[in-house]
Amino acid sequence: LLWAYRAVLAHLQHKPKDEVQARETALSTWKDNPEVDHLIGKKLSQKYRFAEGEVYQRRALAFDPKYLPARLQLCQDLLRLGKEAEGWKLAGQVFEADPYSVLAHNLATLHDRLNQFTILIEDGFVVRMDSKEAKIYGPRVLALLKNGKQVLGEKYEIELPQPIYVDIYPRQQDFAIRTFGMPGGAGFLGVCFGQVITMNSPASQGASPSNWEAVLWHEFCHVVTLSKTKNRMPRWLSEGISVYEEGQKNPTWGQPLTLNFRKMILEGELTPVSQLSAAFLHPKSALHLQFAYYESSLVVKYLIDQHGLEALNHILADLGQGLTINDCLERHTGSLESLDKEFEAYALSLANDLAKEADFTDPEFPPGVNEETVKAYLKEHPNSFPALQQQVKQLLGDKKWEEAKAPLQKMYELYPTYIGSDSPLNLLALVHRELGETKQERERLNQVAALEDDVLSVYLRLAEIAAEKKDWAAVVEHANQALAVNPLIKPPHQYLSDAAEKVGNDSQAIGGLLALAEMEPIDVAGLHFRIAELYRRTKKYPEARKQVIRSLEEAPRYRAAHRLLLTILDEQKQLANASNPSPAVAEKQP
Repeated sequence: LLWAYRAVLAHLQHKPKDEVQARETALSTWKDNPEVDHLIGKKLSQKYRFAEGEVYQRRALAFDPKYLPARLQLCQDLLRLGKEAEGWKLAGQVFEADPYSVLAHNLATLHDRLNQFTILIEDGFVVRMDSKEAKIYGPRVLALLKNGKQVLGEKYEIELPQPIYVDIYPRQQDFAIRTFGMPGGAGFLGVCFGQVITMNSPASQGASPSNWEAVLWHEFCHVVTLSKTKNRMPRWLSEGISVYEEGQKNPTWGQPLTLNFRKMILEGELTPVSQLSAAFLHPKSALHLQFAYYESSLVVKYLIDQHGLEALNHILADLGQGLTINDCLERHTGSLESLDKEFEAYALSLANDLAKEADFTDPEFPPGVNEETVKAYLKEHPNSFPALQQQVKQLLGDKKWEEAKAPLQKMYELYPTYIGSDSPLNLLALVHRELGETKQERERLNQVAALEDDVLSVYLRLAEIAAEKKDWAAVVEHANQALAVNPLIKPPHQYLSDAAEKVGNDSQAIGGLLALAEMEPIDVAGLHFRIAELYRRTKKYPEARKQVIRSLEEAPRYRAAHRLLLTILDEQKQLANASNPSPAVAEKQP
């Protein structure tokens, strides 16, 4: 099988003659050996070349139609290519032939569960979701995808293939089976194969879900770049573009330069652009893998800033023609040696500029260090960030809210983009809240919301304050921020529906109320009555009638609902008469 591996390498190096020769040599001792083509195809699929992998599995099955490894691999290739009808059928056939195959069993079981999902089809997208979740935030999923198709499709000059499948799983185990064939894959929020996206829903992520909108935008960007390059692009470039485009869509998305990343850059752990694939193939740790994502996005930003989006599009187009990434980079950016040196200088300048006045040297305080020791150290080292953190920790622990303001403000001035629950902005907001300084608390929380994309408690608190101030536009904004993190809880939908109704945005108000209707509302009749009122206001009479009838089903003696039903029927009749005047009236019109 050595020659089969050589065929794989030749294919990846875009050497078709060598590929054919290596395959023929591999088959020379047994011309009908299905294992050769199966192995070549499997290895190509592991490199995301699913279409080429499919071809090789079909060749293997032409030699032996019952060769189960090829049938099972073909099944996975088809599912990842979006050829679902044939893929699921083949999964069932393999399971019947080999009921002891764990992978076939997992896929067959998943298929049965998927049949219970709701399917949303619009504008070339096929979205599969849990039925309840589809009613709650399915429209938001479709809206984001359609926006991505328009914005990113135009930006990267591609007419996307259709359909594009998006599966959103409330159970992480189901996501893992659809994605990897086996349970596992903890830490993955979403995966894109080209025309197929699989993703965890907020329900699968516990109490602190990630921003699902950012994840979906990231994965959809993969659809764009993988389609443009025919899946012939290195992982670093694909991930780099997706992370970069997150930040273009929303400044709080993507990956910022952190202290850990700063330290890695300054300590020489930056990977040269010409060798960046190695950062994903052999990361030293989980942190190094995250750093590879950050560095890749920084390379993309640098390429666009220095050479323009047109150069990046040319690189993607050339990759689709089979050129190597380094050949493409040299073709459109100049020598690799210069690129490596110039990018390193660029990254170093960013790292040096981050909180450059702050001193991050470890003070090496002993456990239980007292306040006086910390104060004395800060007198000698006023910009010591770790010492300021220690002082703040002690002051907050003693509930000395007013005294904590000064060191927190100093920390903020030294490092204004620091994020996390222990950031100076978050802690200043806490201090202001404890002191009853709502105006200042709101200012600080707004600063937090401008830096972070998954601070659900911050968004909800901002919505609460804005509602108290009757700042309805701000309530809508913060409710939408919260829904981008967790659309499966009531408060953001309640804030959204109430505020949108106040500002006359009936469509958003209806969306919020319809979502609440799926969340076991206390006043079911009242909720459907409100929805009916809004539908009537927008002259959507059939929907209004349906909602008011649902209200009456819950509360048959609800007099206001009876009156609303009569009003709806009367207005609907008037509208019909105005649209279709009687012949006598029509004759009198000039």
